[in-house]
Formats: sequence, C-alpha cells, structure tokens
Amino acid sequence: MTIRFLTSGESHGKCLNAIIEGIGYGYELDFEFINNELKNRQKGYGRGGRMQIETDTVEFKSGVRFSKTTGSPICIEIKNKDFENWIIPMSSSKFDFNTMDEAQKNEILSKIEEKKITKLRPGHADYAGSVKFGACDIRDILERSSARETATRVAVGAICQNILLNFGIKGSFEVVSINGITGDDNIKNEIDRAKKEGVSLGGVIRIVYKNLPVGLGSFVHWDKRLDGLLAQSLMSIPAVKSVEIGLGKECAFYEGDKVHDEMFVQNGKITRKTNNAGGIEGGMTNGEDIILTIAMKPIPTMNKALNSVDILNMTETKAHFERADTCAVEACGTVALNMAAITILNAFFEKFGGDSYIETKRNYEQRNK
Repeated sequence: MTIRFLTSGESHGKCLNAIIEGIGYGYELDFEFINNELKNRQKGYGRGGRMQIETDTVEFKSGVRFSKTTGSPICIEIKNKDFENWIIPMSSSKFDFNTMDEAQKNEILSKIEEKKITKLRPGHADYAGSVKFGACDIRDILERSSARETATRVAVGAICQNILLNFGIKGSFEVVSINGITGDDNIKNEIDRAKKEGVSLGGVIRIVYKNLPVGLGSFVHWDKRLDGLLAQSLMSIPAVKSVEIGLGKECAFYEGDKVHDEMFVQNGKITRKTNNAGGIEGGMTNGEDIILTIAMKPIPTMNKALNSVDILNMTETKAHFERADTCAVEACGTVALNMAAITILNAFFEKFGGDSYIETKRNYEQRNK
C-alpha cells in the first residue's frame, strides 16, 4: 500500500485540508500527539505575530472511528483563525456591486485593494508564480506558496510518526546552528540583532530516526531508493536549500577507508562503530540511525526590503513586506521531522504490508524473530 496525500488551503483562507490515502485499518491514533506536533511547528525564538493568532488543531472529517483508522481515506482540517480578518479580500464568491450602494462598493474595493500585492519579493515564489499563471495580483501566488501550507504536512507526518512509534521507530531533530552560530544564548542574541536590523536568518537542522529495520527502500529502481525519496521530501519544504545524509558533502574530502562504515560481529549480530552512511546504503536502510541534515535559507520577507520590481508598471521599487518571522528554523525542523516520517512509513508499509495494523505487526514480528 502506498501513502499518498494532497493538501489544500491558503494562508489566510478559511482552513487547510489534507486527504490521506494508504493508511490501512486499525491503527490507533493519539490526537494529543498529533496536535502537539502542530504546536511544535508554531514554536521557536524569532517567530512572528501570526503564531500569536493561530492555535492549530486537527479535526478529523473521515477515515477515523473511535480513534482508529478505518482503512478509508483520512480527511483532516485545520482552521485558520485569522480568516476572520480576511473575509472580504479572500472571499470565494464574487461581489455583485450592482446591488450595493456606492459606500458599500467602495468599502469592499478598498479592502481588496489594500491586500493586493504587485511588488515582488526576491527569494519567494512571487516572480516565477506570477509569470507561470499570468497573475497580476501576487496575493494569488503568495497565499498558497506561503509556508502556512506546511501545517497540513505536519499533521499528516504526525499521523505517520504515531504509527511508526508502534514499532519502536522514533524521530527527533535539533537545531545545529543559526546563521552559523551555535549555543542557545548566542542564537537568541543573534535573532534579537537580526530582528532589530529588519533581516531574517536561516540555519542548519539535523533529523535522526532510530530503530529502523534493515531493508526499507530498494536498489532495484531509481525511484525506490530511500535516500532519494527522503531528499525529495525534505527539499519540497519551503526555504530548504540542501539535504545531506550521514557524512553528506564531507565524504568528498576523505579517502574511502575513512568514509565507509566497517562491520564487526558482536553477539552474533553485525555492528558498526561509525555511521557515516547515515543509516542508508544502496538506497536501503542498513539498521543504523537515519541521519539527515538540512539547510534552511533566511525567509524572503523582511522589514529591510530588498531592491525589486513592481509588476503593475515595471518600475524598480522595494520588495513588499508582509507580517513574517525573523527566524523559523526550529519550526522548519518540525516540518522536516514529519515529512521524513511520511517517507519512512511508506517504505515500512511496502516492506511489511499496510492493509491493517494486525497484518503489519504480524509481518514485522515474524521478520524480527
């Protein structure tokens, strides 16, 4: 069974949704765990005002009964509280101005115009998106390309994490550095400085998944290799610019005997003293921890606006500024942790079956006797 999911929703629209296919029958879900992952996505020093408005929680619309999956597609919804302030500029229906007096018409047009964007932000989807779709109002691009969409991905990933925990597979992440700086106190000082100067900061995050069985993924086809699938999953996160597995790019600077993880036998089992491969060899898990390191770029929306272009009249201007974070690296870590969980659970189901919890558990226990 293959896990597939689609998300929908805009940053300031009514809600965010996801439909998840491929979660079989009888997997018990811990709603508190799932909502806690959403809460973690909103954390982090340097977050903006939007996090003070939203309190993200999942509402299950279908596919779950008495906290257990039914095997049907799961539909989830996360409401946007901020939509109350965007009812007119984000209306799904068109306005019939012929039925309004001049004052009503002008009020609505004013609110729509107030939220219209024509000044491009370098580093965002604004330019390419507006050209791709021929949009004159960048609001139509911004609303979907916003990182707000990742809330639904976290919810989907949290469901997958929840299932993996039944088999002792657990993930975690850490912020390695922010703008090249380490140490909590130093990082806070650096974020304070950036906020004062009106700029944003990126950083490095490390994700680790433990207790994986050998043989998830495959070497047989290019699109079955687990390292490739994980890289694609993590690179799809807004602002992520690189993904490394294990030693990553550093392996290019050492000879082979310093890179490859030697094998030994201990109590009848193969063991290693190093994990430079990051838990994956030949596109498959090798029983060691999966170690993933990602780099997140600074957020493109900044108080210190960059030089840009206004597409309304093709004149040079300063980039548009909309409420934004100074630093969202910790939040990105939560998104990455959960995106990795989706990919890992999919490979787990391919190996052990996923039609039902009983089937998966039986096959897993049989393999691990």
